[in-house]
Amino acid sequence: MADWKIAGRMARIDPFYVMDLLARAKDLQARGRTVIHMEVGEPDFATAPLIVAAGKKALDAGYTGYTPATGIPELRRAISAHYKRRFGIEVPVERIIVTPGSSGALQLVLSVLIDPGTEVLMTDPGYPCNKNFVELVSGVPVCVPVNADTNYQFTADLIERWWREKTAAVMVASPSNPTGTLVEKTEMSRIYDTVKSRGGALIVDEIYQGLVYGRDPWSALELGDDLFVINSFSKYFGMTGWRLGWVVAPEPFVESMDILAQNIFLSCPSMSQYAALEAFNPSCLEVLEQRRMEFRRRRDFLLPALEDIGFGFPAIPEGAFYLYADSSKLTSDSFSFAYQLLEDQGVAVTPGRDFGTNNPQHHIRFAYTNSIDNMAEAVGRIKAFLDRQQQPSELK
Repeated sequence: MADWKIAGRMARIDPFYVMDLLARAKDLQARGRTVIHMEVGEPDFATAPLIVAAGKKALDAGYTGYTPATGIPELRRAISAHYKRRFGIEVPVERIIVTPGSSGALQLVLSVLIDPGTEVLMTDPGYPCNKNFVELVSGVPVCVPVNADTNYQFTADLIERWWREKTAAVMVASPSNPTGTLVEKTEMSRIYDTVKSRGGALIVDEIYQGLVYGRDPWSALELGDDLFVINSFSKYFGMTGWRLGWVVAPEPFVESMDILAQNIFLSCPSMSQYAALEAFNPSCLEVLEQRRMEFRRRRDFLLPALEDIGFGFPAIPEGAFYLYADSSKLTSDSFSFAYQLLEDQGVAVTPGRDFGTNNPQHHIRFAYTNSIDNMAEAVGRIKAFLDRQQQPSELK
């Protein structure tokens, strides 16, 4: 055993730093401290009661075994009907593959697309696990710096500039994590045309699609049937722990993804799939829409409150439940800032270091997955922390 070596790819797969910070926050709570959580991207609402009841009913009915690798037919049909009802898009059931979370969807997509050494373009800042999934299939993640001038998003021009001989795919997220910004429909069309003209694959992350504020909903699937669109039951539908997502894939890739799903995870949890059927019930959607509007109220409270104490927002988030704040006027090291804030004031936030190498020391992500009352308390604590930082050293 002494001669065994850990695979070299592991040296290129970074830890998720927020999980270490979360562990410290939990430790402080166990010691009696009150911690206000604004670090983890998980809705604070429990799964809607109708979904929970459907899950219990599925268990009582004995739905505890394997299902088809691509998902139960009823759920695939329900997802197809969802696209028709909400967006007016006809998505064949055969192109819909149900997966264990959006992470499972991304693993399937990259596995059937990426050969060793081929490159995938993605934004920096961006969701950190995307880079690691590319590493897992021995691809090469190419992290493209994006800033407020492009709404922290890809543009067709940026893709043209960064495309290289070995580029095989582009990953776009709208709304994005960590910034909450969107790609305009016209720009997504230009991106689609650019990637298609280069012979590459476009992968669109629509995990936060249901959580958009002040905009009419639309899906990149309107652009054509030769792109990959990933979605999830975790964020808008509030089913994080049920581990369920889906991907809409171009028809030529479906068989390969089915075979791969059989080998990697065999099937998604049967209970979760039957529970998810209830997520499309109009009564359940009404609850989810009420929660969406609550997230909007929280955004509209938190953003100006943070601006008032010195944080900057050069791009206004229009989706998800994140604020990606410019903290450069307050600290030159957001990583240390986040840990000091947790220890000093019991407020947990995520430093920019988790989301790439594009000026991370000057950014902090706030998740407004907490009540307005709690966030108001958090803002007060942050202000107190900043006031103490500004005091002369002999007065601290």
